[in-house]
Amino acid sequence: MKEISFNTNEIDWEVAKEYPAGAMKKVLLESSESVLQSFLLKIEPGWKMEEHSHVYTELHYVLEGEVWSGDKVFPAGSFRIIPKQTNHGPFTTNKSAVILVVWIRESSPL
Repeated sequence: MKEISFNTNEIDWEVAKEYPAGAMKKVLLESSESVLQSFLLKIEPGWKMEEHSHVYTELHYVLEGEVWSGDKVFPAGSFRIIPKQTNHGPFTTNKSAVILVVWIRESSPL
């Protein structure tokens, strides 16, 4: 893999169609050749998402605001590793939040 660098402030927010209404995203890395997929997820106050799981390991780093998952609050600075095929959520917000989301694909050694 080659080094990649860019300023996320130069990327426009787009509707995150794979998420419930009130979510926007900035795609940072999305390639069939990469074991990683990453994006910034911005969610509005009052946003909700049901419990679910993924076929990939998922990493969350809360950059701004806070997110509730179940009965736990994850404020800015929180980092989570959610193993593949692990139920997580439901998710809600009282405040807006921005989260760095990274999916690690099956072929990764992580």
